[in-house]
Amino acid sequence: MNEAFAQAFNSRDIDNLLSLYEVDAVLRVDGSERSLIGLDAIASGLQRLLQAPGTMTSRNNFCVQHGDVALLRADWEMRTQDGSIVASGSSVELVRRQSDGTWRYVIDHAAGATLPRII
Repeated sequence: MNEAFAQAFNSRDIDNLLSLYEVDAVLRVDGSERSLIGLDAIASGLQRLLQAPGTMTSRNNFCVQHGDVALLRADWEMRTQDGSIVASGSSVELVRRQSDGTWRYVIDHAAGATLPRII
């Protein structure tokens, strides 16, 4: 899923990105408490992401699968052509296997694993 997200981002096609989400999925794009719920709201958040320059890479840090659900963590970055890092972070996602065997995001927190510890 993490590599598929980077490929969809790099295509710069919103439909490619949205195809990775369930209809009523939840997306958090940062460390705030604001959740984008459903494809219309997620599309608006992803459209803002598509304005960022650079090419994304995303590597799976771990995957814990139980039946048709899996918990993922990815380490991602976006770089310009000259190699400068535009953005980077670590995400956490919950994905579910669909009836056709593909996986889609149920919950996607783009910065979830980057957030500082609460002490």
